[in-house]
Amino acid sequence: MKNLSIEDARAAMLAQVRPLGSESVPIEQAHGRVLAHPVDAVRDQPPFDASAMDGWAVRRADAAAGPVELDIAGESAAGRGYDGELAPGQAVRIFTGAAVPPGADTVVIQEDAEKLDGRVRLGPVQGGADNIRPRGGDFFAGDRLLDPGQRLDPWRLSLAAAAGRGTLSVARRPRVAILCTGEELVRPPREPGPWQIYESGSLALCALVDAWGGIAQRLAAARDEQAAVVQAVSGVDADLIVTVGGASVGDYDIVKPALGRMGLELFVQSVNIRPGKPTWFGRLGDERAVLGLPGNPASALVCAELFLRPLVRAMLGADPEPRFLRARLLTPLKANGPRAHLMRVLLDHADDGVLTVRPLADQDSSLVTVFARADGLLRRPAGAPAADAGAMVEVLRLERL
Repeated sequence: MKNLSIEDARAAMLAQVRPLGSESVPIEQAHGRVLAHPVDAVRDQPPFDASAMDGWAVRRADAAAGPVELDIAGESAAGRGYDGELAPGQAVRIFTGAAVPPGADTVVIQEDAEKLDGRVRLGPVQGGADNIRPRGGDFFAGDRLLDPGQRLDPWRLSLAAAAGRGTLSVARRPRVAILCTGEELVRPPREPGPWQIYESGSLALCALVDAWGGIAQRLAAARDEQAAVVQAVSGVDADLIVTVGGASVGDYDIVKPALGRMGLELFVQSVNIRPGKPTWFGRLGDERAVLGLPGNPASALVCAELFLRPLVRAMLGADPEPRFLRARLLTPLKANGPRAHLMRVLLDHADDGVLTVRPLADQDSSLVTVFARADGLLRRPAGAPAADAGAMVEVLRLERL
């Protein structure tokens, strides 16, 4: 349980959580939610051969030799089709998206036609294009359109609506309670004392949880006393409690002993990572999961990307594994030490299109300004040798607005 690799620690955490079930919501309220059950097509789309252009629906055999004059039999508009079958020598005025009448196999665009009194004059049909969108050209009845675990963005919502869905079955959002500890912390706009600093980590973590699909609750900061920690989390309705700070080896690191009074069982005691070695994970006697993050904001946010986000996604039934990308290093790096190092970096693209990465100069875990600039994390394995500029490395892109 101690000094685990990032991968082993994450696996141990994920082994303790499960998807939280589903609920049905109107499609208008489903944006950003995670799909819990598949969406299958109940009919073909389009449900008929449809015109791709404004023009005239005809039999190609009638217009191929052109110019020719055909009788106008009627009109087919979107939502109001021509009620009949096209006979030889006839044409139907048709508009984009309208149903092509039976018997027609070509739409002549209106620019290639001249409307006369009850008739239409057409030039010869050129090329092989028929300007018709075939029935089922987008999807057929029974096709699987969306899979469970997918996040419902605007494009997927449009597809669900095209399939005729007015409600969707989505994963229940995990409730995440976030508790910062420390006598030195005060929340804006309160005036700090001479030995205090403004607390900022829980605000960022709440925003991240909301962005990842959970429901965040920011608990009042707890004093450096075991009884205060117990009081802060007792009775909190949460699927996951996240503590920030109070988890190292000092005299005031009291979170784990405090939660031990509530039946805490540990599955991860520390992680072989820089920053963030004191990260831990367990479960209380009442089955609520607890993730302990370091107190320094940068350390907490790095470990949130590596552990908190996967936990939230696992509870949503989505793929929990972080997706690292390959990028070209722009500056050389020294050999790494015995702990895996997650460095805050700037990402860009070279002229040849390759993703590039430039580590920020100061990687001190207490610096909020550095994280505010970063748009990625570079992962250096424990004991990695020195790397020259141009080497390919692994990076995790941060989702910045």
